[in-house]
Amino acid sequence: MGKYADDIARIDGLVRPDQVHRDVYCDPELFELEMQRLWHRTWIYVGHDSQVPKPGDYYTADIAGQPVVMVRAMDGAVHVLLNRCAHKGAKLVSAAAGNCRGQLRCPYHGWTYRTDGSLRTVPLKTGYADTDFAQSEAAKGMTRLSTESYRGFVFTRLSANGPSFQEYFGASLSSIDNMADRSPEGRLEITGGVLRYLHNCNWKMFIENLNDAMHPMVAHESSAGTARDLWKEQPADAPVPMVIEQFVPFVSNYDFFDRMGVQVYEHGHSYTGVNFSIHSKYSSVPEYEASMEQAYGPERAHAILGEARHNTVYYPSLTIKGAIQTIRVVRPLAADKTLIESYTLRLVGAPDELLARSVMYTRLINAPTSVVGHDDLHCYRAIQEGLASGANPWVSLHRDYKPAEQTSVVGRYNGTSEISMRGQFRAWLAAMTQADGAR
Repeated sequence: MGKYADDIARIDGLVRPDQVHRDVYCDPELFELEMQRLWHRTWIYVGHDSQVPKPGDYYTADIAGQPVVMVRAMDGAVHVLLNRCAHKGAKLVSAAAGNCRGQLRCPYHGWTYRTDGSLRTVPLKTGYADTDFAQSEAAKGMTRLSTESYRGFVFTRLSANGPSFQEYFGASLSSIDNMADRSPEGRLEITGGVLRYLHNCNWKMFIENLNDAMHPMVAHESSAGTARDLWKEQPADAPVPMVIEQFVPFVSNYDFFDRMGVQVYEHGHSYTGVNFSIHSKYSSVPEYEASMEQAYGPERAHAILGEARHNTVYYPSLTIKGAIQTIRVVRPLAADKTLIESYTLRLVGAPDELLARSVMYTRLINAPTSVVGHDDLHCYRAIQEGLASGANPWVSLHRDYKPAEQTSVVGRYNGTSEISMRGQFRAWLAAMTQADGAR
């Protein structure tokens, strides 16, 4: 066994109130333990129910090394199943998405399963007569996981034990509410395909970065800063293109990001943009605003659109930008490799101009061809390589630390505080130091 697997005290020593040991980013054994103790026991985002609109539709994913399939059952319910035949263990579905026409069929021996995972048929079933097959695990069919769908966002928990969905997310779900409520019909749909790109870093670096308000004006100076400087040459009354509206706020000053504010919840969840954000001054779309007022009334519509949250982190797997309707999904592969999936959502009932804005943002910021995103990618890899050096093994999270945080991190803080990262490591440590029997 490794140095951490059977030593909770050693893991506990990796996280101090205001700093963390580099092993939390670099150690392969800790990565495997994270998959077992954190990613198995908490609620992980699988997909959006608009990706399986019709009965029999399915969508596949890998969560902490486990192949899963999200399927719309024939009665309309959405289930998440382990993508594994109950017989010999073969993956039933290899395609990313499709329709199973009412049954999932094993490509090896032809066992079939209903869309709720229950066993449907076994070829030449007489061969199991006078055996204990009926009492076996195989006879129960595919493993159906705990699943919750919230405003269309489907989450699963791999472990049979763990916190309830509401207990885990609580008030943080308000960011999903605001995102869905921005549709005049209160509904979202995934539109287009997925953009997948590899990050050569630990998954926690990506998650931490989303609420890190001290890096944009530095890391993005070469990209967004260049766009800002070029635009300065335009006449003051020139119409501002969408690309400039989206680029330039990334290089706002420290005061802007500090006043923006951050909200921290339990279990590692948080969002920046309590007071305003980089999305706050996008051009108005009168047709859209009129449709929102008609749907919700002027006061409620104003309240919904007045929220312009930047990044919300649903720890550890989902990050959303409600004001621009984009999400990014975290799929850890190794201690130093993370796959990020980027999706654009459509506000059902909203003008096409809103979707065009979201697609533009995805291409500029969240895509493999992004300009801004590669600033972050460079920094992530630089951190991963730098932490391998023989220097100080501790990573500082001291910024705006207060001893009262040891009681609770929940609350609103200035935007440049590292409180959200410290909150994430509280959640990480709580999961990592549970006994294996709690799995």
